[in-house]
Amino acid sequence: MRTAQKKQAEKFTALLRSAHMEIKKALEAGNTALAMDLLEQCQAGAIELGETIEAEEGEGFITVGLVESYCEQLYQTYKQVRIISGVNAHKVQKVLNKSLTQLENSIKNDIPARREVVFLPYKASMWDSLESVWKAADEDPDCDAYVIPIPYFDRDAEGNFAQMHDESGLYPEYVPITRYDAYDFAKRRPDMIFIHNPYDNNNYVTSVHPAFYSDKLKQYTDKLVYIPYFILSEVDLENEEEIKGMAHFVTTPAVVNADKVIVQSENMRQAYVKAMVMVTGEHTRGYWEEKILGLGSPKIDKVMATRKEDVEVPEAWRKVIEKEDGSWKKIIFYNTSVSALLNHNEKMMAKIKDVLQVFKENQEDVALLWRPHPLIEATIKSVRPWLWEEYREIVETYRAEGWGIYDDTADMDRAVALSDGYYGDPSSIVQLYQETGKSILYQNVEV
Repeated sequence: MRTAQKKQAEKFTALLRSAHMEIKKALEAGNTALAMDLLEQCQAGAIELGETIEAEEGEGFITVGLVESYCEQLYQTYKQVRIISGVNAHKVQKVLNKSLTQLENSIKNDIPARREVVFLPYKASMWDSLESVWKAADEDPDCDAYVIPIPYFDRDAEGNFAQMHDESGLYPEYVPITRYDAYDFAKRRPDMIFIHNPYDNNNYVTSVHPAFYSDKLKQYTDKLVYIPYFILSEVDLENEEEIKGMAHFVTTPAVVNADKVIVQSENMRQAYVKAMVMVTGEHTRGYWEEKILGLGSPKIDKVMATRKEDVEVPEAWRKVIEKEDGSWKKIIFYNTSVSALLNHNEKMMAKIKDVLQVFKENQEDVALLWRPHPLIEATIKSVRPWLWEEYREIVETYRAEGWGIYDDTADMDRAVALSDGYYGDPSSIVQLYQETGKSILYQNVEV
């Protein structure tokens, strides 16, 4: 039985106990009609409870038998009240409570509580921020875990919703997917909901479907948990400007609405607390300290668990990576970020062209694996539309020439595992890449 269902059963038996008190009062007042009506209501409710328990735990389950015994006691009491004038009200309450106590104890001790946990990723490439938590839930015999990819919209230059995306088909084969329109949140009320998108309506480039904004989800669960899809650079807790600089990532709807927030480290937890206290006041410090937990990021779990020898390399990639003698070239993970493009505009276009030319000239020794940020195209179209044609031409030319790898798949960890070094913009990927111990070099748009 679901945890929520078990709680409802316990609440209902508490109502039955209150009804017993009202039956006693009615009998003491000589109002047998009211007492009989209350007994009938208890009987109808108990039958419904028994049907629910039987549906969840099976026919013949011990608690179902105790429900039947309680219903029989209600029936015998009903006959007694109807036939006997001046029945002992105290004795009636005592007998009913005794039968109910057996039922209450069985609900509490005999019915195992199963948790229902829902994971709501929106971009498949960001699934690694939830995967290790999902795996733990999926392996728990007392937990039912559902992965429900939610749709999201691109925004046009005016900020309106444009194309809708549903990436349900892009997740690993070992992840069972439930469609977002096949799960009734209001009816099922999962025990926990995990999200990784913090912005709700506050993102200028994309938006998850409004039905899945954090304030809406909060209505359907007792515990909404937010885990960022990104890794931030660790900050100096004594540097107030650094704390203010990360506020964009911290003061978001998900952090406000979630019941728990899980971040990458204890240092980052303290940074989050400081950032939120700056906004909400010192008197809220205790609240944020309890809500935000520095338990680590599943993204780090995923990247460290992905080994080069276990990665499936597409044949088209092998043609770029392998030398004539069968050995592998050095593979460089080239990352271009959204923020760098927004900051440098046309300069970034020129920089990308230059980088591609350099690697093209050295393709005999080095294989380039270019993996732009998954939102970079949507960002250009929405926020820098005048750059779109140039950027599209760069990508199409690179892909058509075929001397390098263009990785727009959902599996970022494969790129990290395969590559020998990182080159590109500062981004959250750098924090993950550092965990591998491989070399990292930032690109300079001015060079």
